[in-house]
Amino acid sequence: MAASMSDDDIIRKRLLIDGDGIGDDKRISTLMKTFMKWCNAPGSDEESATYQRMLAQLAQCEHAMEKTQLIHGMNTHEINNYEQLYTDIEQSIEDAHTKIGDCKQELQHAKRVRKNRQEYDALAKVIQQHPDRQQTMRRLEELQKELKTLKDSREGLEAKMEMRQKQFHVLVTSIHELQAMLEEDEKDEDEEEQMETGSST
Repeated sequence: MAASMSDDDIIRKRLLIDGDGIGDDKRISTLMKTFMKWCNAPGSDEESATYQRMLAQLAQCEHAMEKTQLIHGMNTHEINNYEQLYTDIEQSIEDAHTKIGDCKQELQHAKRVRKNRQEYDALAKVIQQHPDRQQTMRRLEELQKELKTLKDSREGLEAKMEMRQKQFHVLVTSIHELQAMLEEDEKDEDEEEQMETGSST
């Protein structure tokens, strides 16, 4: 009876230590040996203990198989998630490049607006030298309105450019953080595999 309890303790310990499929072959081999022993010793005093031990070993094999299937499903799910994540990142990078190209064009436009503003300022100074002419004053008012419109347009473009630069910076930072997370996951998986290999030996 003491020997039977000792075997059960060993089985429970192995269930706790080896649950990732590392010792599957050994479990099956042990189960086959126990089965052969049970078949070759009918009616003996150890038949019942051997039978219970065989059932425990069979349950251990089934548990290991279920856990392996579960881990396989989880790994497949994670792989799909990473693939989708990579696809999203690639699309985000492509969008960022497009936005940068748009911002460059908007910047060129803003430079032209600035140049026009300088020309209008110079013209406005010339016009202001002749305040007694009504036609000149009306033209000055029109130029001032145009100048205000151009100024508002330039400020809007500069604000938009600044926002796009901030968005791109956030995107690049997120990519770097994701790369660090992936490298850390790979490192953790390598350490777990080494620990599992060490425990199985």
